[in-house]
Amino acid sequence: MDLYNREIISFKVAKRPHLQLVLEPLDEALTTIRKHAPYRTTLHSDQGWHYQHNSWVKTLKKHSVFQSMSRKGNCLDNSPMENFFGLLKQEMYHGEEQVAYATLKKRIGHYIHYYNTKRIKIKLSGLSPVNYRKQDTQCVA
Repeated sequence: MDLYNREIISFKVAKRPHLQLVLEPLDEALTTIRKHAPYRTTLHSDQGWHYQHNSWVKTLKKHSVFQSMSRKGNCLDNSPMENFFGLLKQEMYHGEEQVAYATLKKRIGHYIHYYNTKRIKIKLSGLSPVNYRKQDTQCVA
């Protein structure tokens, strides 16, 4: 999530945790960030094993991305993502019957597309995250 406009930059869904689960979306995010963010980038995560893995740390350093991790029990830094997960569950999952993994994965992808491109936010002047970013880049250009 880009904290500038709360846009989900990249994501991946898997049945089990593995290193590629974080490295593939990281590569995608770095490509996207370089297009839109000429300023210093900080990437915040929790202290999961994959965020401490040598491959993750080296990739961040290679792209001059500052790594930030919360101390154990400090959820404030994670609150924007926790809020997003709450919205995702509330708006697309609660009250729905369980579905197959492939269906759930597809629905999450559709929800993130909706969240980024259509779901408006008062804090973003009534625009979706993508439209807010586009409006801002038009003003700067």
